[in-house]
Amino acid sequence: MKRELEVILDSTHDAMIAVDRLGYITLFNKAAKKLIKLEDEDVIGLHITDVVKNTRLPYVLQTGKSELNRKQPLGDISIITNRMPVKDDSGDTIGAVAVFRDITEMKELAEEITNLKEMQSMLQAIFYSTQDAISVVDENGIGVMINPAYSKLTGLTDKDILGKICTVDIAEGDSIHLQVLKTKQPIKNARLKVGPLKKQVIADAAPMIVDGELRGSVAVLHDITEIKRLTFELDQAKQIIRKLEAKYTFDDIVGEDDKLKEAIEKAKKAAVTPATVMLRGESGTGKELFAHAIHNASNRKNRQFVRVNCAAISESLLESELFGYEEGAFTGARKGGKKGIFEHANGGTIFLDEIGEISLSTQAKLLRVIQEREFVRVGGNDPINIDIRVIAATNLDLERAVREGSFRQDFYYRLNVIPIVIPPLREHKRDIPMLVKHLIHKFNQEYGRSVQDISPSALKLLSNLEWKGNVREMENFVGRAIINMKFNEVVIRTNHLPVMEGKIVARGIKNHTVEKSSLLNKTLEEVVEEGEKQFISAVLNELAGNRTKAAQHLGISVRNLYYKIKKYNLDQM
Repeated sequence: MKRELEVILDSTHDAMIAVDRLGYITLFNKAAKKLIKLEDEDVIGLHITDVVKNTRLPYVLQTGKSELNRKQPLGDISIITNRMPVKDDSGDTIGAVAVFRDITEMKELAEEITNLKEMQSMLQAIFYSTQDAISVVDENGIGVMINPAYSKLTGLTDKDILGKICTVDIAEGDSIHLQVLKTKQPIKNARLKVGPLKKQVIADAAPMIVDGELRGSVAVLHDITEIKRLTFELDQAKQIIRKLEAKYTFDDIVGEDDKLKEAIEKAKKAAVTPATVMLRGESGTGKELFAHAIHNASNRKNRQFVRVNCAAISESLLESELFGYEEGAFTGARKGGKKGIFEHANGGTIFLDEIGEISLSTQAKLLRVIQEREFVRVGGNDPINIDIRVIAATNLDLERAVREGSFRQDFYYRLNVIPIVIPPLREHKRDIPMLVKHLIHKFNQEYGRSVQDISPSALKLLSNLEWKGNVREMENFVGRAIINMKFNEVVIRTNHLPVMEGKIVARGIKNHTVEKSSLLNKTLEEVVEEGEKQFISAVLNELAGNRTKAAQHLGISVRNLYYKIKKYNLDQM
């Protein structure tokens, strides 16, 4: 029986040492020999403290209390031990036993497991947080993992994919997972349609090889729709870089007058809404500047801004320019048709300047665009939807035009959602000093000059003028004054101001004669055209570039005036 007990104790993996009531060793099994590196015949009968210096068995003998799961160094290893008293039937302690095992390897394994868990957590976090849609299958093509980006792209969840064959998500095309598992080779740029919505994707897949064995396949999906959207936005950005014309902001509007500040505040509020804005004011007050600023303060600031001068385009071309045309719409139409201004401005802002000059028929078509957000190309049948912000401007009395029947009432109400009246310069003359300093700074940069100020007398003279051409006239005035200055002069004085220059030129036209030496070198038509050019130029100078008033003074239509300005190249003067 004793021999059987020894065999049992020696076969256990745990080391055991037993002592009697005095602390002398009575049991020392095979596992204990291995850990302590002593034979049983060398330790049996010795006191436990002679064999294990830091033993706690004497304490257990003394107190009769067990000590369980205690860590303890033993030579060059660490052990975990249970120490228990041995008691007789009367409850008296007659010995003690220690059962222990080496945990050095277990500690190393625990550290490795901890490291593996940390690595697993990190990889899992990457897998679930990446924006790429990823799916993983095992060597049999059964889905084992998908990430949230995959569910977002395909519309399929874990229960739809996990534990099922990898073809379950394919709407059109062949499973790249199965191809990878078959060939053990990666696949790139495969086009598929996946999920119930048949999303178009480009997919890459690669085999998972572990210890030389194929363990599965991993695939990454890219949404073609998103790629197309990003490509479109990139193209739009390039267009913006090349063509964006909205270069002014509200910081470029100079003035402190209450009426002007009221207009600026109203424009700022309008900018953050999608509503149509109507800019009202005399020519030269800065309506286009306000249009630029409204666009740049809106959520469309990174999209196209297109200005259309409605009076500068002939009535016959205005519709095709605005809406485009289909191939064969009229004689000379471009092959393949042409996009109109509204299509080019889609997503952005279109600024319709001098809106009061367009015909009733074009007004009706513009009304549909603004109201329905769609239009039809010239010669076409299919409506084209657009997302566009409209800003209109005019210096005409639209209410009077509505009463006279030259402007549609429904079009007026559709445009006049947020009317902003920009005051003429004569109504905020206290801003003149600030405006002059701003213009000096501007022309210094344009002309390479270093003008610093304007004299009080010159400034007083400017403040007393009527400024029928408003800020545009003042800009023209200050620019010419700086040109009249010598390069070493830094202060604008009264002698630099071209106060009467326009009237002198106008009078010169009346006395225009042809030198005798050139009489035989010109035709009557050439002489008439030269006189017409000079007279139109003088009138425009006199009216500070106000083309509407110039047309009225000349007795011709605004559109005819634009034609002559272009013909004589006066817009470059």
